[in-house]
Amino acid sequence: MKNFRRSLLIILTALLFIVLVGPFLVPVPALTDTVQPGQLTDSDSQFIEINGLSVHIKTMGKGGPVIVLLHGFGASLFSWHAVMEPLSQDGMVIAYDRTAFGLTERPMTWKGQNPYGPQASVDQLLGLLDFYNVQKAVLVGNSAGGMVAMQFYLQHPDRVQGLILVDPAVYEGGGGPSWLRPFYNTPQMNHLGPLIVRSIQTSGIQLLKTAWYDQSKITPETMAGYTKPLQVDNWDRALWYFTAASQPSGLPARLSEFDLPVLVITGDTDKIIPTADSIRLAGALPNAKLIIIPLAGHVPHEEQPALFMQAVNDYLHRMLNIGN
Repeated sequence: MKNFRRSLLIILTALLFIVLVGPFLVPVPALTDTVQPGQLTDSDSQFIEINGLSVHIKTMGKGGPVIVLLHGFGASLFSWHAVMEPLSQDGMVIAYDRTAFGLTERPMTWKGQNPYGPQASVDQLLGLLDFYNVQKAVLVGNSAGGMVAMQFYLQHPDRVQGLILVDPAVYEGGGGPSWLRPFYNTPQMNHLGPLIVRSIQTSGIQLLKTAWYDQSKITPETMAGYTKPLQVDNWDRALWYFTAASQPSGLPARLSEFDLPVLVITGDTDKIIPTADSIRLAGALPNAKLIIIPLAGHVPHEEQPALFMQAVNDYLHRMLNIGN
């Protein structure tokens, strides 16, 4: 019995060593060939300070209404390039890179609120509206950007003129499996996390292809637009911090609170957020219209921009009485 207890103690000690110390023995080499965001700008790029961070934005048009575009996970404001100009025919359009994405500043240390957390995303949007002195805006959110738009409405309904949700991530749980979440912010995971998320350099390409119904529409320019942020200093650490800070949205339980007109748009073959989820969402919202765009996947605003604009214009003109 004594030998058994000794053997068990040795095994448990070894397991504890592997769990507590083992992750630190895995090398996480520094990224090479990365640059500051300012070296990757386009001619129409702008940077403004919101809540102490330099935020990359692009604007087009002027006057009202003001339409704010919120991209999804792993994307950037680039994902709206096909629809910014037609959207600007009715007013001012603002697209911006959320923290951890695109060319927006990626802080490595902070005091107080986590800049990568869900509340910081809401506060960042509020800061954007305040910067431009916008009292009410139409929010257009794709995927996780739709989740941010909805969370913003719940906290600041007086600042929202309309909601357009494009394949929104409402029923998908944020932050991964609940049993994993307590481990995300341990020193061990903070060491390994950046290495784990670097897999997006390869898996992200496949995810991008999965987002399209017709992959032949993914041009070299599209690929370059999506992969450019992977050239930014500390993109891997920022993406890990964002992942570790993610939480379930709680939105499904609060859908009855969305009493403004909402447009839900989905591609008919979305493999990222199933089309059925968007249909379900439109049915659960008190005042929603559903548009299913044919021959489109998770990003109908990129794959079928003309049909997307037709749906948006109808919503703006008929449901919100905006424009002609």
